[in-house]
Amino acid sequence: MLQAKQELLAALAAGLEQLSPGAADKAAFESPKVAAHGDLACTAAMQLAKPLKKNPRQVAEGLREALLASPAFQKWVDAIEIAGPGFLNIRLKPAAKQEVVREVLATGAGFGQQALHGRRVLVEYVSANPTGPLHVGHGRQGALGDAICNLYATQGWNVHREFYYNDAGVQIQTLATSVQLRAKGLKPGDAQWPEAAYNGDYIQDIANDFLAKKTVKSDDREFTASGDADDLDGIRLFAVAYLRHEQDLDLQAFAVRFDQYYLESSLYTSGKVDGVVQRLRDAGKTYEHEGALWLKSTDYGDDKDRVMRKGDGSYTYFVPDVAYHITKWERGFTKVVNIQGTDHHGTIARVRAGLQAAGVGIPEGYPDYVLHTMVRVMRGGQEVKISKRAGSYVTLRDLVEWTSKDAVRFFLLSRKPDTEYVFDVDLALAQNNDNPVYYVQYAHARICSVLAAWGGDAGTLAGADLSSLEHPAAANLMLQLARYPEVLTAAAADFAPHDVTFYLRELAAAYHSYYDSERILVDDEKLRAARLALVAAVAQVLHNGLAVLGVSAPQKM
Repeated sequence: MLQAKQELLAALAAGLEQLSPGAADKAAFESPKVAAHGDLACTAAMQLAKPLKKNPRQVAEGLREALLASPAFQKWVDAIEIAGPGFLNIRLKPAAKQEVVREVLATGAGFGQQALHGRRVLVEYVSANPTGPLHVGHGRQGALGDAICNLYATQGWNVHREFYYNDAGVQIQTLATSVQLRAKGLKPGDAQWPEAAYNGDYIQDIANDFLAKKTVKSDDREFTASGDADDLDGIRLFAVAYLRHEQDLDLQAFAVRFDQYYLESSLYTSGKVDGVVQRLRDAGKTYEHEGALWLKSTDYGDDKDRVMRKGDGSYTYFVPDVAYHITKWERGFTKVVNIQGTDHHGTIARVRAGLQAAGVGIPEGYPDYVLHTMVRVMRGGQEVKISKRAGSYVTLRDLVEWTSKDAVRFFLLSRKPDTEYVFDVDLALAQNNDNPVYYVQYAHARICSVLAAWGGDAGTLAGADLSSLEHPAAANLMLQLARYPEVLTAAAADFAPHDVTFYLRELAAAYHSYYDSERILVDDEKLRAARLALVAAVAQVLHNGLAVLGVSAPQKM
């Protein structure tokens, strides 16, 4: 069907060009909102009516005649109907719909993917400070980042996954002090315990391992403790390595990986932060006021100028961000996506202003941002707000252990990133149709059971005669399969993996409806092969779509 749609789209472009030179770019098909109206719809006639100074239905009539005369429409289309003010509703021949089954079976895991084009994209996500376990908000970011990377990969991009973390600054010093106090026998609630200190049980775990002179190793570092409670610098290095290791375990449990970990401290030690500040000063984009150095960010659309260097000589947090993004540009990443919490919204304008003011050739609007809200967790009808281990929040590992990696990923991806989400642990454990991930996975497992009961060679199904697949439920299923490549393209363009979850639920629903409408393992060999080919194609697309989300496609439930 993809080939059929391409041929029909080319014929539509030619027909529009014939009616109005230059109108070929309006060639596009939509899916009718009501299935009874047809298989494809076109609104181009209404768009051309005004420039042609004609009634939309008159334009639609002329376009309909031109299309029906084209070889492509004669080959693939049963009828074209004009509805309303000038809609063209197109009904495809059964052979056009059936063709998608062959396309899916022929391309397998590659169905829906575009050819490599050589362009590179860097996606930065999670980027949690190494001051505690990953919380459920980091989980949402991890699921979003991984799925967006996978979506870009389906569109032919070379994807680089990056984790940026703050291994210096006030929060890290607070972490070191908290661990030192625990190592010296103090605990939360004691008179000498600072209000700003970290209170979770994990702080005591770090202190115990430090005193035991243990060695910790993470993806990017290794450190052996001295065991000396007065060695604050050693405690800091040990605590960061310890928590990086803990975060590695969280990410492994969630099946999230990175190509590179980028340290904020490296921006200082390499001189990149001082370098970008000097560049901005030399360009005349800064000024001194009340002992601080300010960036003229209002010149670039910010609502007010921003302090870069405070009176005590320290830099504000957006300055290393500017230096970091310049390194992304210098590494050849002209396309960059940052996935962050909505609390970072205020930094967007100032970071972009700094990048523009630096004059290194970075275009406006760089980088792209995907901002997500936090996640509330419900369990047993009550909101869960804290974890004993973390002290003040529910950890990602808690959520995975309570449910599963698949449930957490699918649930956290099932809403737009900027929409508040309530994670219902009880629903994630339910084995019924109300649980969306179970519903989709069950459709895949159900097909696998049918194929196993058949017991034949699935490789032979690609050559099946599909002409008998004319039942309305089968036709709907094939139309759903044909939508998949377009869903991927749109979801990648809009940073919208939630659209893939919606699609998979619709495809699963179409399969369950088909399963209830027609027996698959019938005695007629030709008919059986056609129906098996159809459901095998559905299983393949369910598998492909779940893989984009980082969710497994089980053969049994």
